[in-house]
Amino acid sequence: MKSIVTPTDQEKVMRDDDFIVSKTDPSGRITYGNRIFVEFSGYNEKELLGAQHNIIRHPDMPRAVFQLLWDTIQAKRECNAYVKNMAKDGSFYWVFANVTPDLDAAGNIIGYFSVRRKPKASGLTIVTELYRVMLDAERRVDPQHAIANSTKILVDLLTTKGMNYDELVLAI
Repeated sequence: MKSIVTPTDQEKVMRDDDFIVSKTDPSGRITYGNRIFVEFSGYNEKELLGAQHNIIRHPDMPRAVFQLLWDTIQAKRECNAYVKNMAKDGSFYWVFANVTPDLDAAGNIIGYFSVRRKPKASGLTIVTELYRVMLDAERRVDPQHAIANSTKILVDLLTTKGMNYDELVLAI
């Protein structure tokens, strides 16, 4: 069960050579986290193992981004994303995440790998504003329509730029 964490404005910045690595089962429960994951999340290994990966979800993240991520990896494709995470103490840290489905010999998903690194400052400038607009769109409507409302903003931007989300985050 996820405890209630109050977000703060205290930011933790990843070092250039940091890589946060985690693995989950198919339902998103953490089965492995490296020492950098433990460090930045503020949770100890015992607290992380078996917990849903969304234990570190920051409320500033639009639900539509996670829907896109889940749709992509459940379709057995890797996904890249800028993600704002929240540590146990309420502080936050931005990551550039690569999430990849782990497939067995028969092609069935048996879990997911996520490797996160320090994001580019130029990319953060763009996604911070984009995510703020998307989150505002989610909050303007009832919960059943929030993801669709936010997704429309993202799709409209991608259509204008002539690229998909992966291409956008890799280009910025």
